[in-house]
Amino acid sequence: MVTKHIIAVMALIALSFFSCNMENSASNSDNKVVQKDISYVPEWSRNAIWYQIFVERFRNGDTLNDPKVIDIQGTYPDETAAGWKITSWGHDWYQPDDWFANSSLPDQWNNLQARRYGGDLQGVIDKLGYLQSLGVNAIYFNPLNDSPSLHKYDPRHWRHIDRNFGPDPMGDKKIIDAENPIDPKTWKWTSADKLFLKVIEVCHKRGMKVVLDYSFNHTGAEFWAFKDIQKNGGKSKVADWYEIESFDNPDTKENEFSYHGWAGVKYMPEMKKDIVGDRNEMPFEGNLHSQGAKNHIYSVAKRWLDPNKDGNPADGIDGYRLDVAAEVPMGFWVEFRKKVKKINPEAYIIGEIWWKSWPDELMFPHNFLQGDMFDAIMNYRWFRPARHFFADAPESMKPSEFVVALKDKLRDIDTARLQSMMNLLSSHDAPRISTSIYNNGKYKYQVKPYDNQEYKIDKPDGKTLEIQKMLLIHQFTFIGSPHIWYGDEVGMWGADDPDTRKPMVWQDIDYENETTHPFNKPRKTDVVEQDTILLSYYKKLIQIRKTYPTLAYGNIVFSLADDANNTFAYSRNYQGQEIVAAFNKSTDKKTLTIPIKKNGIFKNAMDEKQTFEAKNGMLSVELGQYKAIILVN
Repeated sequence: MVTKHIIAVMALIALSFFSCNMENSASNSDNKVVQKDISYVPEWSRNAIWYQIFVERFRNGDTLNDPKVIDIQGTYPDETAAGWKITSWGHDWYQPDDWFANSSLPDQWNNLQARRYGGDLQGVIDKLGYLQSLGVNAIYFNPLNDSPSLHKYDPRHWRHIDRNFGPDPMGDKKIIDAENPIDPKTWKWTSADKLFLKVIEVCHKRGMKVVLDYSFNHTGAEFWAFKDIQKNGGKSKVADWYEIESFDNPDTKENEFSYHGWAGVKYMPEMKKDIVGDRNEMPFEGNLHSQGAKNHIYSVAKRWLDPNKDGNPADGIDGYRLDVAAEVPMGFWVEFRKKVKKINPEAYIIGEIWWKSWPDELMFPHNFLQGDMFDAIMNYRWFRPARHFFADAPESMKPSEFVVALKDKLRDIDTARLQSMMNLLSSHDAPRISTSIYNNGKYKYQVKPYDNQEYKIDKPDGKTLEIQKMLLIHQFTFIGSPHIWYGDEVGMWGADDPDTRKPMVWQDIDYENETTHPFNKPRKTDVVEQDTILLSYYKKLIQIRKTYPTLAYGNIVFSLADDANNTFAYSRNYQGQEIVAAFNKSTDKKTLTIPIKKNGIFKNAMDEKQTFEAKNGMLSVELGQYKAIILVN
């Protein structure tokens, strides 16, 4: 959500791991978990091809469970205009729905928060074949927990899947309401829960890992514990869970109940924390305050890691992505890792470590990557200089400067964690990569039309596409695991939230042309359809990444940084193999002469009919403007 601001092993072992679909190496034949050192980083994460799914916008596989007005109450903007209904999947994104006219909300941005499209887990199951054909072997789901919002970062319940993601929303509500939420012994499986267990099973059969997103920094205002505090005040059994500033005095007419909301957002009450030292300086020493809250979180985590409670985590998820992780005291994450790794040592734990001070300073993640908290982080630190270099954003960067920036991102972090980083180009919290390149302003600053009316929202041009392809070659050949935000592979475009969360573009759905500007400015008409050529490009890059373990395990040598010609190259080296990634960022054709370790024939991995011969420790290759190449010996 919006923030405030990876030793190597033999390639045969890595490949054979992925061929064992349901086998979980954390368990032996007796279904007993084989414990590993607490600092162990799951081997599979270094070979992951990540695909991030925002379920509400991915695919509507069951229209009978589409959200109704009652399902979306209690979250921002907490208004449902007369005539509100599910938005058609192919609707022109900026064209107001009919019900917008009945809304008292001040602008289109606010009304877009109330839109729902009906994406669900059946839609995910229906499209797993597509993901497998793409080459994906790890899925990162944005939060699935039961929540009234479209993003699900404001849960009503951590322990259940969102009722509108399953086949029986009202039946699930009855099951949830009948439980004692504080007592895991009373927890049942709703229809949505069961469907998610099916998702896990089918994904594992297809060789795909499943990672769930949770925010344990805050809940939604509809969360059961928070509602109990509102009802019972200081007498509530969970009164110590949240940062309560004052309870209501029942003897007065006023409501004195006051609490701290995340980033000041009252729809997201924040958990109470015991912070040691400066509360304004992240990362924090300390812990979550309430042992009861922590016990509840551990029960939820265990529920999805080993659903049938037989001690074998093969039926559970494969890890957690932890939202706004830097805002939770580090002592909690030390405890959380111990709990998770005891259940499944192969579980992957990744933290969202982003801003130190938005929009200028990213947080150095060293404290979180010592082996006692996270296996890796979402690698925004790599993306910012990569965008800066390839897109000249916000200004040009010399190849030599890019090398310095990349080396800085590799320092003081051990190899296993570097290789397990999630290298992302875009996400639910940032503009889509094509739009980010197309608008070459400052990273993550005024990156949507609601903040900057001059921000370009139309389909990016051909030059942008060529730059994007260069950046993709860098992403798929650099240290760390490549990540795809749903739809980027088919050419979707969009500004920052909410525009980055448009409905997925499918070939079997008719889409209206995009003709509307949110501020009625002139814009060209854009046809919304899959870019099948770009899709094929992604498939080829994924195939290359999975074919050559060198790209997952190899060290890196920065071999060329020619500032005068704006060319750049590096090699990845592993077990005698050398793979070279070379880039021409200039506007002219260039011949790159690249130092290499081994003489001989190198083939173009994207077109194996094309070969180059290295002589006397040098490899020469001619590249056109905005072109890149992967060369394999």
